[in-house]
Amino acid sequence: MDYGIDRPAALELLHQHLTQPNMIKHCLASEAVMRALAQHLKQDKEQWGLAGLLHDLDAEATADDLSIHTHQTVKILEDKGVDPEIIDAIAMHNAAAHNKERCTKFHHALAAGETITGLITATALVYPDKKLASVKPKSVRKRIKEKAFAAGANRDIIRECELIAIPLPDFCDLCLIAMQGIADDLGL
Repeated sequence: MDYGIDRPAALELLHQHLTQPNMIKHCLASEAVMRALAQHLKQDKEQWGLAGLLHDLDAEATADDLSIHTHQTVKILEDKGVDPEIIDAIAMHNAAAHNKERCTKFHHALAAGETITGLITATALVYPDKKLASVKPKSVRKRIKEKAFAAGANRDIIRECELIAIPLPDFCDLCLIAMQGIADDLGL
């Protein structure tokens, strides 16, 4: 299916707009998580993966100002002719900036999926070897309950996984395994 952009072009676009290695790694992690979620939910892995990869194109330009974050990304992707469903999911991962509420599986999956990547990364970084391979699913599930740990990872958004019929423990496991699959790309 044609989404107006393929993965190589999406990667190029990502590198044009993002320079911080950790932000690029976050987008790669989000892509892996979204592909895993799509497979689990019998959705389009390419479409969902592209949304994960491209969702934060304007994060550096907007300095993470959540009142405007995603607006530039939406414009960039519209100008490129990217699939409107991808653009909509990306916009809705920061729904507050668009004065709307998330209402589709795609919306909830991207919001929850990209949010949990930070918690999983933080979990790996507290291990002595700082490797995703060392992280056990129960460790991620435990860290979700610790509000002070990776405080920027909004637990309410992560729990939106339940709105797409994935129980939180299963969601944690699925996302961890997805990130472990690209651990070398993430430097973890």
